[in-house]
Amino acid sequence: VRTASVVRTEAIERVPESVAPSQSTVQERAAARKAERIAAALSVYKLPDYEFLHPPQERHERADEELRELATQVAEKCREFNVTGKIEYICPGPVVTTYEFKPDPGVKYSRVTGLVDDLCLALKAESIRIDRVPGKAHVGIEVPNPKRETIGLREVVESRQFRESPSKLTLALGKTIDGLNYVADLAKMPHLLIAGATGAGKSVGVNSLIVSILYKARPDEVKFIMVDPKRLELGLYADIPHLATPIITDPKRAAQSLKWAVSEMEKRYKDLAGWGVRNIDGFNTEITRRNAVEDYDDEGQPWKPLPYIVIIIDELADLMMVSGHEVEESITRLAQMARAVGIHLVLATQRPSVDVITGLIKANFPSRIAYRVSSKVDSRTIIDANGAEQLLGRGDMLFLPPGTSRLVRVHGAYVDEAEINKIVKHIKDQGEPAYDESITQSNEEASGTDGAGGERDEFFEQALRICVEMKRASTSVLQRRLRIGYGRAAAILDAMEREGFIGQADGARPRPVLERAFESVAHWDDLQADSGEL
Repeated sequence: VRTASVVRTEAIERVPESVAPSQSTVQERAAARKAERIAAALSVYKLPDYEFLHPPQERHERADEELRELATQVAEKCREFNVTGKIEYICPGPVVTTYEFKPDPGVKYSRVTGLVDDLCLALKAESIRIDRVPGKAHVGIEVPNPKRETIGLREVVESRQFRESPSKLTLALGKTIDGLNYVADLAKMPHLLIAGATGAGKSVGVNSLIVSILYKARPDEVKFIMVDPKRLELGLYADIPHLATPIITDPKRAAQSLKWAVSEMEKRYKDLAGWGVRNIDGFNTEITRRNAVEDYDDEGQPWKPLPYIVIIIDELADLMMVSGHEVEESITRLAQMARAVGIHLVLATQRPSVDVITGLIKANFPSRIAYRVSSKVDSRTIIDANGAEQLLGRGDMLFLPPGTSRLVRVHGAYVDEAEINKIVKHIKDQGEPAYDESITQSNEEASGTDGAGGERDEFFEQALRICVEMKRASTSVLQRRLRIGYGRAAAILDAMEREGFIGQADGARPRPVLERAFESVAHWDDLQADSGEL
């Protein structure tokens, strides 16, 4: 007599071995389905609209009489200290007005710059900066306006300079002191160091840089690796398709991501050498040419272009405290070599001290931005010159372009959280991110040798089903439902994270359950249903 249980057992035994729910098969099928969805979304991807940003504010023109009166005060105050000369030009701007002072013959430049504090008293100004005027025998005396204008990001991204820039890494920095839009190309910098005191506008500046690139590049053209140890600044961009990995908050994971970037740089150099090209632009141009004539790869598939990789570290000091030597070594190698293969660094810090911005790091970052700092020492640490201590804050910056020692004063473009949320929603509605788990994995995790021999716990599948059912991953839930100890539950969750089923731990909050977990459980259920029918 063959009972129902015997029939079921025989049917399961007759199922081909290939039908068994192997981990690799599940992951491959899930990855293939996700790749198809992402490719379909990219084919109709639309860049954000300018309407997501606030319209420009009306400019308040100052009366000529008021400007001439101030110019007279400046000239008279200079004469009081035997610094003779005259005001040649008055150039009003959105934040400061520049008075071009022409000293009489025999008057030293250093005597003019020594009047900064006296002019502040005479004009009742918060801070005055004095600098040479390029191309003229004049000294620029920059006096803050009584009513400061807010420069919106839309003014700059709608400008001809930004729209006509061919680079996918064009940055809308803001406006110069005379009101001209100022954009820069990260690809030419090729790395950027940003520093400034708390409240000086550094975080808004980093947001402006990110949004600028989002207005220029599709997710397959630029990939971001964002490091945010403070967990406050970059969370707005979570799960946008431009991300190569989830936003990294663990400093040790961040150090690992920099190591990955070094290995990716070396791999790209080998690819470029094999194709006989010198840089990423030449590589992508050759790929476009081959695809146009249907000269595909060995599997008959079109070649895929290499995306730019922009690594943004919001607080360098936190990384240097945890693993300073490793971080410094990786940053130095990337800064020295990564430009040609399209990997670029943006480092930001609130602590412009020599133990954070080391001489080795600074030597390899020719492009730097200094927001307002508290002392001349901090200013020299960032830009090798005084002046950042005289800035006004709220986005006022000194930019050191690549290949020159001439500082440019720029008033940073402002973008608020509501604007960023609109842009991010528009982008996320068009696709999902394709994360690369290897970016934050150590060599031991990647090979599965984490002390457990790479084998799954016998409760792994049950635990994953519980996480999918609860839509959150928590050790306490696994302990209660599976009646296991804390150590075993934590080890199971760590294994799930390594295999990409759940996200990273974020303080005391439960870990998020990723899409791969839902797909794997659904696939297992399908296989069991098929086995039952047989």
